[in-house]
Amino acid sequence: FGVAFSSCSREAMAPARALSSSSSSSAASRRSPASSRRRHRVCASSSSSPSDGPLLLRAAAGLPTERSPVWLMRQAGRYMAEFREYSNKYPFRQRSETPEIAIELSLQPYRAFKPDGVIFFSDILTPLPSMGIEFDVIKGKGPQISNPVNCIHCVEALTPIDDPASSTPFIQPILSTLRAEIDDETTLCGFIGTPWTLAAYSVEGSADRHLVKTKAMMHKEDGRKVLHALLSHYADNLVAYCIHQIDSGAQVLQLFDSWAHHLSPAQFREFSLPYAERVMAGVGAAKPDVAVI
Repeated sequence: FGVAFSSCSREAMAPARALSSSSSSSAASRRSPASSRRRHRVCASSSSSPSDGPLLLRAAAGLPTERSPVWLMRQAGRYMAEFREYSNKYPFRQRSETPEIAIELSLQPYRAFKPDGVIFFSDILTPLPSMGIEFDVIKGKGPQISNPVNCIHCVEALTPIDDPASSTPFIQPILSTLRAEIDDETTLCGFIGTPWTLAAYSVEGSADRHLVKTKAMMHKEDGRKVLHALLSHYADNLVAYCIHQIDSGAQVLQLFDSWAHHLSPAQFREFSLPYAERVMAGVGAAKPDVAVI
């Protein structure tokens, strides 16, 4: 859960629907002319926001800004003593799924640094239990999934996110309260993990930096079918989770492709990009005024 500073120029933010993936895979995919043309189709502008609104929101809409927006792309990290007080006392899911705690942890870096965006305290794995995959985050070990996906029957057993307000009831109070707290002084950012990154966690069952199980699945015909079925399920259902974040108060949405660096350019175009694009297209169709970064 490290922290990365993000600073986007007006030129970079004007095409508001850009996928945030690892720099290596993104650069590799850009080397292909066909991939480049496809990427530009995804990067359609969001509609305008009020000219006097928050800086990040104006930049995401392609409007003139006095400077580039700067924000913390991930939630508060171990660098804040106030944050560590909570992490030493409460397990991760209790912190991220208890509105009062998540709101406080989301606001800590904003109070300290006044960035141009506030990202709510949560995790990319948060929607997984809504689809039938339980997880926990163990201190010193990271995410642990008790029922990893290893066959087509596992995918067929997954459930849809029909009612995110019920399956993730903490999202709405967290985001709506944060939106009221920041009161248009900054931009409230929602986020998800891309289908590829969630699939890699789901297959490995943990944060395995080598992705041995997932890569083995990618190189077998039956394994590829399982992986594509899993990616398809995630892509279709993450749209509902994204829309719920927006309805709850998120003003822009970030997609994190944390494991994209494991993919070659060809693999990125097969296993990551089309499913991320499917999510962005679904969100864009339902919420065309919301920028997806």
